Amino acid sequence: MKTRHYIFLMAAVGAGLVLTSCSDYLDSEKYFKDRTTITTVFSDKSRTEQWLAHAYSYLNNENADVCSKNSSTSQHCFDDDMYYGDRDIDYDTKEGVDLSWNNFHMGNYDENKFTNAWNNCYQGIQQATVFIQHVDENPELTAKDKLDYKGQARFVRAYFYWLLLRRYGPVPIMPVEGVDYNKSYDEIATPRSSYEQVAQFISDEMIQAAKEIQYTKRDINNVARPTKGACLATRAYALIFAASPLANGNDDDFAKAFVDDQGNRLLSPTYDESKWAKAAAACRDVIELGVYDLYHTPYTSVDNGPSARPTVAPPYDPVFSENNWPNGWKNIDPMKSYRDLFDGAVSAYENPELIFSRVDQAAPGFDCAAMALHQMPRSAPTDGSSASGWNTHGMTQKMCDAYYMNDGSDCPGMNSEYTGLYPANRVDSRPRLTGFTTRDDVRSKTYPELDGSNTIGISLQYVRREPRFYASVAYSGSTWNYLGFQKTERHNEQVFYYRNGGNGFMNTQFWLRTGIGIKKWVHPSDYPGNIRVKAEPAIRYADILLLYAEALNELDQSYQISSWDGSTTYTICRDVKEMKRGIQPVRIRAGLPDYSDATYANKDLFRTKLKRERMIELMGEGKRYYDLRRWKDAELEESLQTFGLNIIMDANHKDDFYKVVPCYYLKSTFAPKMYFWPISHAELKHNKRLTQEPGWTTYD
Repeated sequence: MKTRHYIFLMAAVGAGLVLTSCSDYLDSEKYFKDRTTITTVFSDKSRTEQWLAHAYSYLNNENADVCSKNSSTSQHCFDDDMYYGDRDIDYDTKEGVDLSWNNFHMGNYDENKFTNAWNNCYQGIQQATVFIQHVDENPELTAKDKLDYKGQARFVRAYFYWLLLRRYGPVPIMPVEGVDYNKSYDEIATPRSSYEQVAQFISDEMIQAAKEIQYTKRDINNVARPTKGACLATRAYALIFAASPLANGNDDDFAKAFVDDQGNRLLSPTYDESKWAKAAAACRDVIELGVYDLYHTPYTSVDNGPSARPTVAPPYDPVFSENNWPNGWKNIDPMKSYRDLFDGAVSAYENPELIFSRVDQAAPGFDCAAMALHQMPRSAPTDGSSASGWNTHGMTQKMCDAYYMNDGSDCPGMNSEYTGLYPANRVDSRPRLTGFTTRDDVRSKTYPELDGSNTIGISLQYVRREPRFYASVAYSGSTWNYLGFQKTERHNEQVFYYRNGGNGFMNTQFWLRTGIGIKKWVHPSDYPGNIRVKAEPAIRYADILLLYAEALNELDQSYQISSWDGSTTYTICRDVKEMKRGIQPVRIRAGLPDYSDATYANKDLFRTKLKRERMIELMGEGKRYYDLRRWKDAELEESLQTFGLNIIMDANHKDDFYKVVPCYYLKSTFAPKMYFWPISHAELKHNKRLTQEPGWTTYD
């Protein structure tokens, strides 16, 4: 019984000290039907591997790291960049809460909703802890396998802490050696550790995991398992977040109120520039592995065959147009390179940009294919076995404006609705373009970036934009390919979002609230009932490169920092050459020219550009929500009025349709309590040392 009591307490503490019944005390015993003992489990290779697999299993639902069509489990994928509209008609779930985008963004949820993330993380932590303690006992595993498996378990344990840190902020760190079951329940109550302590714990554990894990690349059958790069990249995330304004030098009223049970501050009020240097060095560790690259495809001209995949050629640039990748885009196709990264054209195993992915499309919360279905128009052809597209996941005007013109300039009218709220360098005061593409434009190929021959009647607001725009935005009048559908007459259909047009405003939930759709995750051959599997990009190299440039930009001093394995020492400073090493590849792959020397020379201006680059590059990947919070930008960005097109206009009033207006269907606000997710009352009751985030309630 000693072992079972030990595991019971580990499960209880690991789940935030939640009381469970005796039959529920160990999830692993449910998994192993014969209720085997720890000794039996860790003397058998198959059972040991199953135990490790079970630790991974908690990376689901609310712990889905990025994209999900399911707003009930992954609301954080939707922020001021994109929205879901399929839950805004008093849609209640078994948890008894309206899941609409409006309610989520108005803070209309309470402390006892969506609590699975906390429970799952701590259950996964205890599962991994037991594995780390016992895997060496297995006589059937080689020394190499034991070390690799231990590293995987250490990774997943630290990864759960990373997910907790992003969502809940400072959280309790449980003893790595387990819990003394002879102590009373109150004696093992654990307080929150500070934000810095949690980030440092993740950093230390990920370094150890990287030393134990035996692979920098895994075979096709183990592509969802972590590598050294996954450990180092997660470490970089944690250190970047700890260096950011929310946790570094935060002395506002919210931070002052956020304390542990002894009154200790949990967010550091003292700014420490060296945290940015440590974060930059952590990103550098990933880069110096030399195993990752941004995914890119060779340049090919437009093909009129049955598998046509139109290309978007950037304008001439004297540097990038004349050089091959990675120094230019001469031999790559920027639009295809970005689109193929998400639409299932390349497998996770073949993708050099993918650092970590759970991959499994059947796992709850990871269904990127269903994300594509929710983006497809209602008029999408079906094979008779499924419903049409949902036509509910759309894009805000703010996000649409963020995309550059193809020469790297701003689109006319960008953010003009926020004049006086944004600084001048974020607003373009020129009038938005009016007018539409004509038949003569098609004949003369005036706008070759538009998809196919069905390009008449497209608003001139959507021409000559950067390649990522055409890979991501389903603007009104864009073409949906449906090339996998058996009836060729349904291929390459032009879809407008005018009222009464079949895909526009209607008295149902299936319409785009802003009149602007999304195509990211949609392959040209996809149609309802036949959608390619897409790999979940939990961590990709482009994100690490952008984080590297961001961290370097914040430095005024120079630092000497050892690499993760101590093999070398980096000089970390605001070196423009190194900043370009981070941000240039992302922009080259996107077909965009470099920033001006003046931009690189100005820390504030570069920061603004960097934030915009992240907004564009990572749109729809669940990163924007957390970026806005760590930057402390959410108080402005999430309080702004949402704008969209005038969707009540029909095709006879199309000039008015493209006038940007307030989108009252989408409401949003921000209160400081929304920086972190609240702790449930049940957790607070069971752990007397656990404190609630400011602004949320405790129990009666």
